[in-house]
Order: sequence, then structure tokens, then C-alpha cells
Amino acid sequence: MPPGCDAQIRRAFGLAVRHTGIYVAYHDRTLNKIWTRNILAPLAPKKKGGGLPPAQAERIEAAQRHVLGTGESQRIEVGLPHEEGVRWFDIWIDADRDENGTIQGVVSTWVEITEQKRREQTLKTLLREVSHRSKNLLAIIQSIASQTGRYSVDIGDFLTRFRGRLQSLASSQDLVTSSNWRGARLRELIEGQMERYGADPARGLNFDGVDPFLNPNAALHIGLAVHELTVNSMSYGALSQAYGTVEVKAGLVEPGEGAPGLWLHWSERYPVCKKPLDQKRFGSVALERVVPSALDGMATFEISDDRIEYQLVVPAGNFAAD
Repeated sequence: MPPGCDAQIRRAFGLAVRHTGIYVAYHDRTLNKIWTRNILAPLAPKKKGGGLPPAQAERIEAAQRHVLGTGESQRIEVGLPHEEGVRWFDIWIDADRDENGTIQGVVSTWVEITEQKRREQTLKTLLREVSHRSKNLLAIIQSIASQTGRYSVDIGDFLTRFRGRLQSLASSQDLVTSSNWRGARLRELIEGQMERYGADPARGLNFDGVDPFLNPNAALHIGLAVHELTVNSMSYGALSQAYGTVEVKAGLVEPGEGAPGLWLHWSERYPVCKKPLDQKRFGSVALERVVPSALDGMATFEISDDRIEYQLVVPAGNFAAD
């Protein structure tokens, strides 16, 4: 090897790893550190605010001694505290042998995997969230199937009503998913349910009041309530008429303590030529019991000869007020 070549290689090697997040250290057989390249912030001497925690230092030394004794490479993963948060490293420890195969020392190569660990943790969190929401959605579907079957006259009636309610959930779920699982705007939710049945919200909906961002659970259940109200209105109520409209108002109610709740009021007038059904069926059960119970709220549903009134009040935690 030409004179100075070894120093040149070391300089080139130092430049090569400078921007890679890779740190390399060489220790002799007594584990004295001979040289390092590209030392990273968490590994800097303690007088500079870095250094290894004792437990991690012991793990690494034990692995190095194993390599010195057996010649077998070792790989360990460590997380080191830092002012920016925990930084994670894969450490590869390999034996350095001379021309005769005798172990002269160990080379420790540290590869930072902090971003990879963060992505893995984010993915795990998302998968847990998807699992949790899927179970909630399945519970809602099971409840809808049970109650729909209870108030259906035959299998054909059941399938028609059940499909409609599943499509209602799917519509609300689409809004929730498009917001990265944050939820849905109240007005957007109402308009979407009305449009599914051919109603034109620009003509048939008079919306007044606050437009909060509903959390996913509230979006699914309030979407179900609006579905039942819309189906009833399209069959018997204001939306069954060419120029009929429904009035929807929303506002915040101040409780005695804590954050304000949300109230929602749906009102419409029935045509004189049609008389609404007043017997108990799933629609009224969903409006008066299923939806408010799921949101820890209260509801009233009243049908008179010429008018329908529905009011739902839900506590804070179901929505985010602007």
C-alpha cells in the first residue's frame, strides 16, 4: 500500500458516512476505543450532554466481548434518550481479523433507525384504531339488523330497510374516512343523507345555526338519525312534495359545568293529503333510543297531524365546536 494511503482511506471513509446517520467505532481486544467516525449526538461524551446510559453500555460491551470470544457477529437494537426524543439504532458488531485470522478487535457499526421506528409505531397505532372502529361499526350493524328484523313484516321488507340503513352508514363512513378518521361536518352529513334519496338540499333544506365537526361515532349515529328522518320525509313528509322543505337548526347549549353540548332540531310540515305513520317501528326506536343512547344524549320525537319535530341533545366529546 502506498505511503499515506491508509490515512487517505480513513479520510474518505469519514466523508462517506458523514451524511448517512451511520457511526463506526473500532475497539481493540481490551475494548479500548481506537478510532471513531461520524459520532452522533446521543453518543457524544457526557460532558457534552450525551453518552450511553449504563444499562445500554453494559449490553453493548457484553455483545462486543461475545464477538471477541467467538468471532460471531452480533446485532442489537438500542433506544437512546435525546433532547429531541428517543433515537433508535441498529448496532452491528463484527470481528476484525488479521491475515492469519486472529481477532484483533471489533468494529461496531451504528445505523440510525429512528424514522423507521416512528413509522412502525404510527402504523401500529393506526391498525389499533382501525380494529377499534371496525368493532364499533360491526356492533352498530348488529344492532341495526336486530332492530330492523324486529319491526319488519317479512324478509323482503327487512332486506329493503336493512340495505338502506347500511348504505346510510356507508355514506357517513365515507365522510369520516375522507377526513382521515377525524369525523364529519354536521351540515355536510345532513346534505349527504338527503342527496342519497334524490332530495336537493339547496331547495329542500333550510339549515340554520352552528356547523360543528362531529367525531366518527357521532357522525355515524347522527347520520343514521338523519337517514330515518329523510326516508320518512320522502315517503310522507315535506320532501315528498315538489316544493317541500325541512327546517334544521343546531346550536350550543351551556351546561352548568364543563364544555357546551350540541342540540339539533329537525322540523317539517306534513302535506294535508298525507297522514304520517304513527306506530312504533325501527325509525322511531332509532331516533328516540338507539342514537341518543350511543351518544350519551337525550332525544324527543313527536308526530302530530300535520307536523314532525325531532330534537337531539348530545354532550361535549361528540363534536368539536369552532
